[in-house]
Amino acid sequence: MTVTVEDVATALGRDEPAAGSTEYKQWEMWISDANMLIVAEASRRGVDPVDLDQSVLDYVVREAVVAQVRRPDDATSVEIAVDDGREARRYSTSRGRVTILDAWWELLFPAPMKTGKAYAVDTVAPSYAIHADVCSANQYANVPYWYAGFCTCGADIAGFPLYETEGS
Repeated sequence: MTVTVEDVATALGRDEPAAGSTEYKQWEMWISDANMLIVAEASRRGVDPVDLDQSVLDYVVREAVVAQVRRPDDATSVEIAVDDGREARRYSTSRGRVTILDAWWELLFPAPMKTGKAYAVDTVAPSYAIHADVCSANQYANVPYWYAGFCTCGADIAGFPLYETEGS
């Protein structure tokens, strides 16, 4: 399925512009621009655009065009006065062109799941840990009595000495 002007109008909750009108052609052009941006990014990433999830692709194109319709240019405020009538609008986040947000890029090209951790800790019971010879938790270490029993080599965390391994 591809996004149509009718889809954009439905997302906006309003009637679609008349076929052939300037606004209709503008919406078609923005749909085409959004598709072009996505195809270019897919090509840059070495992905065949046909392999993209079509429902996600349609969502991203539709939302990018809806955002563009809501804020068509990068003007910060526009004021129109006709006779006694006056209308003022303020646009605050438009870039003046069809833009694909970072969150939408993530939907189109999800990052592979990372299985690694910052570090891994083997949870070994401290009683089974092998402490370094100089570790104060080693019952044979020559340390003052008030310091004895506290691991200083890291074996209580990893199950083997991480520090103070000289002399072991």
